[in-house]
Amino acid sequence: MPSTFVKAAEPFACGGAAATFASCVIHPMDLAKVRMQLYGQLNPGKKVPGFGTILSNMVKHDGITSIYKGVDAAIGRQLVYGTARIGLHRTFSDQLVKMNDGKPINFAVKTLSGMASGSIAVCIGTPFDIALVRLQSDSMAAPQDRRNYKNVFDALVRTTKEEGFAALYKGLGPNVLRGMSMNVGMLACYDQAKEMVAKLLNDPMENGPALSTKIGSSAVAGFTAALFSLPFDLIKSRLMAQKPHPETGLLPYKGITDCAVKIVQSEGPIGLFAGFSAYYGRCAPHAMIILLSIESITQAYKNAFY
Repeated sequence: MPSTFVKAAEPFACGGAAATFASCVIHPMDLAKVRMQLYGQLNPGKKVPGFGTILSNMVKHDGITSIYKGVDAAIGRQLVYGTARIGLHRTFSDQLVKMNDGKPINFAVKTLSGMASGSIAVCIGTPFDIALVRLQSDSMAAPQDRRNYKNVFDALVRTTKEEGFAALYKGLGPNVLRGMSMNVGMLACYDQAKEMVAKLLNDPMENGPALSTKIGSSAVAGFTAALFSLPFDLIKSRLMAQKPHPETGLLPYKGITDCAVKIVQSEGPIGLFAGFSAYYGRCAPHAMIILLSIESITQAYKNAFY
């Protein structure tokens, strides 16, 4: 029989492994997404290029390795944030099912579980998110304005030294909102979609969902995760990447509301969904890889420790 610790650690270890694997696979998409979101800020009035154009230009000018800039920060982020958000959601959901006499919980309760686990995970993982955004966006700035971080640890240390510890939590507000909406869109919607897709496909799920059920429900979860969280992700990226004006010393944005208003004023309401193609291209595969691989990872975990 597995120990209590082994059982309790299962959703965290398996969720973190799946999230880290998925982030390594889709990192170029994530990089393109951040650059598309910041393009409107750095190049006002110009049309935002597609993610294919952004990636091809990066390879052309900086080599193939440039599309994996910041991957160390992405791995560090998922080891902390991904582990927490998936592990906490599964732990909360399992406990809520027990409290409901073993019966499936409704979507409202799943939503609350996703929001709670997402917000807690973001509070833990935001420093790595700061490092990731800065590493991904640094080469977009003028040469004299670049920070030129060596790696994720250099970014974390220098940010703390140069701007203070609080700078590691810059953009925490929209990041919490993003984490909550992402968890609801991905995990809560996946749980709900899995039940609905199983009924449509007549899948009894006696030994877990069939592959067709997992693919269908994970595709739905990828779309809802992108739709729900993109505006908050955009605001988060802008707040995390902003720098004080060289003459006035003032930051471009005062906070979440100011950032959202200025984006709408300068780029229109559609500006809140800038980079949706790259963001969906990141979210859908990321969600599907996590949700499809986590079953195999969990089974391997059980074979090793149970």
